[in-house]
Amino acid sequence: MPSSIKDDFYDAVNGEWLVTAEIPSDHSSTGGFMDLVDGVDENLMKDFAEMRSGAKEPNTPELKEFIKFYEIAADFKKRDEDGVKPLLPYLKQIEDLKSWDDVNANLKELFFNGVELPVDLGIEPDLKGNGADKRNVLWAGGVSLILPDKTYYDQDNPSGPQLMQVFTQMMMQLLTKLGKSENEAQTIIDGAKRFDASIAPFRKNSEELSDVAKLYNPWEFDHFADMVQEIDVKKLVQALIGTVPEKLIITEPKFYENLHQIVNADTFEDYKKWAYVNMVRSLSGYLSEEFRQIGGTFGRALSGQQESMPQEKSAFYLARRTFSQVVGEYYGHKYFGETAKKDVHDMVVSMIDVYEKRLAENTWLGDATRSKAITKLRSLKILVGYPDELKAVYKKLKTKTAAEGGSLVENVQEFSRIFLEDQLAKYGKEVDRSEWHMSADTVNAYYSPEGNLICFPAAILQAPFYSLEQTASQNYGGIGAVMAHEISHAFDPNGALFDEFGNMDNWWTEDDLKHFHQLSEAMVKEFDGIPFAGGKVNGKLVVTENVADDGGLKAALEASKATKDANLEEFFTNWATIWRTKATKQREELLLAIDVHAPAKLRANVQVKNFEEFYETFDVKEGDGMYLAPEKRVQIW
Repeated sequence: MPSSIKDDFYDAVNGEWLVTAEIPSDHSSTGGFMDLVDGVDENLMKDFAEMRSGAKEPNTPELKEFIKFYEIAADFKKRDEDGVKPLLPYLKQIEDLKSWDDVNANLKELFFNGVELPVDLGIEPDLKGNGADKRNVLWAGGVSLILPDKTYYDQDNPSGPQLMQVFTQMMMQLLTKLGKSENEAQTIIDGAKRFDASIAPFRKNSEELSDVAKLYNPWEFDHFADMVQEIDVKKLVQALIGTVPEKLIITEPKFYENLHQIVNADTFEDYKKWAYVNMVRSLSGYLSEEFRQIGGTFGRALSGQQESMPQEKSAFYLARRTFSQVVGEYYGHKYFGETAKKDVHDMVVSMIDVYEKRLAENTWLGDATRSKAITKLRSLKILVGYPDELKAVYKKLKTKTAAEGGSLVENVQEFSRIFLEDQLAKYGKEVDRSEWHMSADTVNAYYSPEGNLICFPAAILQAPFYSLEQTASQNYGGIGAVMAHEISHAFDPNGALFDEFGNMDNWWTEDDLKHFHQLSEAMVKEFDGIPFAGGKVNGKLVVTENVADDGGLKAALEASKATKDANLEEFFTNWATIWRTKATKQREELLLAIDVHAPAKLRANVQVKNFEEFYETFDVKEGDGMYLAPEKRVQIW
């Protein structure tokens, strides 16, 4: 074994790849996950090209509507001919507003047209249900900022002014292309930036938003209405869900408690400019090629992506984003299938069994808490591959073709309205735990605390994560660790707040909870302050994902050791392989600021240091770069 593996495991495993890998000009990263994404895209675009040409027939009515929509998205000749015309009615609606009274007179239409309001309302599960009876309720959150996080507005953050300058230049180009003079454009942008800056002090940053318990703040609706003042939220909510509830859940109380400072008679003109800029920005990607290119400038600056996606691929992404579950259903059936679905489901069950054994043998949990933890584990709902049936809302999407006088923007806005109406119709209804929140063609996985469910879409179930051609040890170091990671989220600092029904309900004894918090704090310290991408890791921001990585790696390791031909070198090596990533400096800086996951290299390197088996497998000793003193090693689950 080369000595370098003892000093930097990630670089030793991925060194040759890191030297030769190149980030495509229309990407901000490349590597394990992104390679799979590119493969999925290539297969789907090839299949859909055949359907668009007539060589192959779409096999469902919904897929047929998707192909028609894809055609409109890919028709750049028509998009260029239409120019800005499809956008103008929505901008006129904003320009015609003269006061908050005008806003209140048109609330429902503004809401459904995607005009940004200074309140953010939605329907989501009540995190404190009554046992198995979980209902969807009204939530209100903080509105979006121009920059990606509140921390970018700090005076000591040089990235904020740099990015705002890029944003300003982009909007100047877009607004002048819309026919505004430079002075008019500058006035609109200045007003939008003033309004944006007034929001920032009262928004939560990414670290604060990662603390789920502090997002659940029940308010009396009357109190909420008093805080909002200028916006007639009773009228709006009545129009959206047909009633005004007694209570709602507020994720950011500070924002609404100070909303009168942001939204008042003096700030109306700035609000109007902010809404105007947001509308132009949100719909520019659906207009001509020129608008698509200019409108992507800020996003490319954020990520370090050198070029925008090629036209054809951008059209595919746009259409797929709207028909996500339709595309996922097609992908799941063609590229995954029922046999694989059953095999992977069985593998998840086996990982849950391993986890249950680990909980049963846990030395720091009391009997009462352990029993509750096992009950929660046994109640986990498992979603694998693709949904059993397509969500009914997709049957409502009917594409208005170019021949019928339809434009891309018109279709996008109509479909957005349909999805909004579908979500609003869930108010007061029982939470559907079988609903998927990722499409089957997504290279990812998730745990939902409010559903107490784990989901593994078909697209992640490929090498290097999982393959019949890989050894069991490699599969456990890949998909096994990912599966156990998602299971571990049920017992991370956020997931542990929820019971087996997905309700935020404390099932811990006081002593056990105190000890768990101490262990979690040790995980915070293990990562906190590690230099990366010109900054330092925020241990609190990434603690939940790190606790899940730690628990997932341990459970997968136990499962791997129990196999007939266990090979821990293969296990750990594939763990490092799945995290191989090469990204632009800008993307690394952005993720460091806002992502709840630690940087990929650190996920690979730091976690393995916590396991004695790693030291034994690679003969790592004190003085080696990969050595961590036993008293500093963290294991929770």
